[in-house]
Amino acid sequence: MHHQEILHSFNDFNFKSQLLKGIIEAGFKIPSPIQIEAIPYVLGGHDLIAQAQTGTGKTAAFALPIIQNLKNSGSIEALIITPTRELAMQISDEVYKLGRFCNTRTVSIYGGQSIHRQVDLLKKCPQVIIATPGRLLDHLRNDRMGNFSPSMVVLDESDEMLDMGFLDDIEEIFTYLPSYRQTLLFSATMPLPIKNLAKKILNNPKIVKIAATEATNSDISQRYYIINEHEREDAIVRLIDSETPTKTIIFTRMKKEADNLSHCLKARGYLSGALHGDMEQRDRQQTIKLFKQGDIDILVATDVAARGLDISDVSHVFNYHIPLNSENYVHRIGRTGRAGKKGIAVTLATPLEFKEIKRITENTKAKIELYEIPTIAQTLKNAHSKLIAKMLTTEISDEALRLYEQLSEEMETSQLACKLLSVLLNNHAISGPNKIGLNKEDLAKIKNSLLRYNKKTTTDRRRGGFRGDNGFGRKHSRSSDKRHKPNRSNR
Repeated sequence: MHHQEILHSFNDFNFKSQLLKGIIEAGFKIPSPIQIEAIPYVLGGHDLIAQAQTGTGKTAAFALPIIQNLKNSGSIEALIITPTRELAMQISDEVYKLGRFCNTRTVSIYGGQSIHRQVDLLKKCPQVIIATPGRLLDHLRNDRMGNFSPSMVVLDESDEMLDMGFLDDIEEIFTYLPSYRQTLLFSATMPLPIKNLAKKILNNPKIVKIAATEATNSDISQRYYIINEHEREDAIVRLIDSETPTKTIIFTRMKKEADNLSHCLKARGYLSGALHGDMEQRDRQQTIKLFKQGDIDILVATDVAARGLDISDVSHVFNYHIPLNSENYVHRIGRTGRAGKKGIAVTLATPLEFKEIKRITENTKAKIELYEIPTIAQTLKNAHSKLIAKMLTTEISDEALRLYEQLSEEMETSQLACKLLSVLLNNHAISGPNKIGLNKEDLAKIKNSLLRYNKKTTTDRRRGGFRGDNGFGRKHSRSSDKRHKPNRSNR
């Protein structure tokens, strides 16, 4: 059954008025596909398997029915299990925002926080617990959870919990849960161990799957730029100068790379911060807080550190390198274009990585367009246009008027205007080489060369084999046996 044809607004779910007020205050306008499909099943009391990517609105798909069904019984009524502390905090924030007018009481439980403080919070009769598996299991084994009989249980990012080695913990946690519970399993992918887990913990579940065409948000403009390897840093800086984003996340492959790029951006005058797994928990929380508040507007992050990061006003996502796979790409770009807002996703690739862009395009059914990195002159022209537009819409403040009157006594109006513009433009100077990356003509030449090379190698094989660098056929060439294996431990 598909609910999409009959549900067009949050009013159609018959939520209580306080919850609808929270939805409006949180900035939600219309339900997303996962919300349209999943919420009626959850409100109907069914167990659920929901396959959806990050950024599709899945948190609200389980949070809204939970808040709607809370009875204020004095016990823990709902449990949400999630793989990381960051995601636990994000979900807690969203449940609070949506349920603020329903007086929803939540507690987050994760490692790196005082156990005694968590025990004190648990004694205050929270309605909803958001927890990571390890710390939750520790509390359960030591009988610290009090009146623990949640009637609704959510497993969020189940495939990520599998990847992080939490599957055994999850199965043990379910031995502490009541048999009459309603269980919801959310996962971007459904590997065999997750399917087997679903058979053990779910009772005749309904299944909702958001296809890749829906998971790739149409509100996100997806672009790629072909550059030379040594141009990555200059390319990022030029694109930031040209695009003037409000909030930006730059994804890197390695922790050291995140630190180095963040330091580079700071040195150039940008408000930047790094986020990766080697940072202390308090430092990671502080960085996320500064990013949310706007005290830094560029976050340079690894995939693991940014997992579950949910900030609604990210205007741009940059892939410093091509993501490892298509799912990773969708996860990354899903950090922008949220809550009905437009977003831009940018990927940097070298000529040899062009085929990887093509593969992602085919797998995600996304339209990823080739763009050229603007020159200094083009960037300045764009910056000037934006400056003029901003000046035309800016109201004159009393303080500015007083300063103008003071300065106009010392110099002519035209001279004053030119000096003020000079100050503004000096603060937005464009650095780096004039030309960065390849243009479409350069790329066309590379494509033609690759086509000729492919035709030649095909002909060579038909004539009796293709020789490797060492004089052997490719199958036996020592150089061809080498494969680049990404250092996953450094993410």
